[in-house]
Amino acid sequence: MLTASNVSIAFNGKKLYQDVNLKFTPGNTYGIIGANGAGKSTFLKILEGKLQPTTGTVSMDPNERMSSLVQDHFAFDDYTVMDTVMQGYKELAEVKSEMDAIYAKPDFSDEDGIRAGELSAQFDDMNGWTAESDASQLLQSVGIPEDMHQTKMSELSETEKVKVLLAQALFGNPDILILDEPTNGLDTKTIAWLEDFLADYPNIVIVVSHDRHFLNTVSTMTLDVDFGKITEFVGNYDFWKESSELASRLQANENAKKEEQIKELQDFVARFSANASKSKQATARKKQLEKITLDDIQPSSRKYPYVHFDVAREMGNDMVKVENVSKTVDGVKLLDNVSFTLRPNEKTLIMADNDVATTAMLDILEGNMEPDEGTVTWGVTTSRDYLSKDMGKNFPKPDMPILDFLRDFAGKDEDDNTFLRGLLGRMLFKGEDVEKTLDVLSGGEKVRVMLAKLMLTKPNVLILDDPTNHLDLESITSLNDGLIDYKGGLIFTSHDHTFAQTIADHIIVLGKPGVIERAETDYDEFIANPGVQDALKEQNIQL
Repeated sequence: MLTASNVSIAFNGKKLYQDVNLKFTPGNTYGIIGANGAGKSTFLKILEGKLQPTTGTVSMDPNERMSSLVQDHFAFDDYTVMDTVMQGYKELAEVKSEMDAIYAKPDFSDEDGIRAGELSAQFDDMNGWTAESDASQLLQSVGIPEDMHQTKMSELSETEKVKVLLAQALFGNPDILILDEPTNGLDTKTIAWLEDFLADYPNIVIVVSHDRHFLNTVSTMTLDVDFGKITEFVGNYDFWKESSELASRLQANENAKKEEQIKELQDFVARFSANASKSKQATARKKQLEKITLDDIQPSSRKYPYVHFDVAREMGNDMVKVENVSKTVDGVKLLDNVSFTLRPNEKTLIMADNDVATTAMLDILEGNMEPDEGTVTWGVTTSRDYLSKDMGKNFPKPDMPILDFLRDFAGKDEDDNTFLRGLLGRMLFKGEDVEKTLDVLSGGEKVRVMLAKLMLTKPNVLILDDPTNHLDLESITSLNDGLIDYKGGLIFTSHDHTFAQTIADHIIVLGKPGVIERAETDYDEFIANPGVQDALKEQNIQL
């Protein structure tokens, strides 16, 4: 069990939250949510003991072990993959190291023999004799094959390092598992495996994530960082979001009778309870949900940006045709004989096992990069705008004020400060924030400025490279809704499951060579299709 008692944290006299009292119990996965800057990752550091709270204490059973996902991808470059995973259970690694050192002594004494016996007993209690085989199985589960287990971490790709560090955090079934953005950098298959792993994990899991699908799948409890405190709610992210919206409606409807409010709550809870999955946590959550009262749900203070894309003119009969495009960058062939045709107003998700390849494809579509071979032909009635993952491409003049940047894209009826300030206000830039220069903005703020720009240019084709990157859950939700309603053509990349599933109606995987594609299908149907799975396996593509 892990307990936070009267915890508060303040920086430069400003409190993030205060009087936090929480008890974490085994069998639950706690999803921490909150606006950017609310202090989610800070709270994880407090729980881990890496940061001391301004007031209060964090305590755990002395016999329990805590593990967390390491964020520094270079921390274990001098270790092998196997040794890196074993380092996740420090006590076991230390016992093994001391035991190995004793047995390596040329002059083995009686005292050494006694100590070796003590260490051997500890090693056995920690399941040390099967530790390497357990670690090997874990590594293979996250997609690191056995022939890589003795490879140095410095020789691995970024994606491979992420997987090894995830295996390190999970190794030995820690009593308390802390995961900060665990899906970042993972492929679809590994994320699905992690969701299944955590869904039936018997111990305590505490996770911060911007992936709504992941939070909904694994969370049994939600910790909301809001109003200068951290409040615990039963249920996953969707339950928290919809219950807070229900609370706002009930609060606004002062004339509603108590009996009517209770009935609405009961109907709402019943709907969520009926969707419980097979996991042990979901069964326990269902029982908890049924005990919820009106006093247990609270409206949120969260602000959602307004995202709505208009189209200046409708598209004709042709959108874009890509024929036999190939591209090699720095000696690596990223695109090989890629051909596809997109029809007007299709919303196409482009995927690959390499983000560099998808970015190259989007750069070629936009005209920012020339293919080595092949052609891209756009319909004569198309008008495009592009949100690059590389913010340097979005903002060639980083010292420009936000207002001046947007004014360059506004029509003659939209270029005054009043209109632009109103637009930025809807994108959550308040007061003097609109006077900031682009170079001082956070990643999330930069993306919101670019979304404001796209709303001004009103193209009939949007090209978006991982647009949810840097955004908080509220902005992701607003962008998600805005793109569902968008009446133009869309070409995008994304690692957000819900985003992909709810928007795309055409899926393209950049193959080796060619493409694997399905039109008029959604993301889940595409991934589950046996023919697609066979094609991906044949080309050794990990999405």
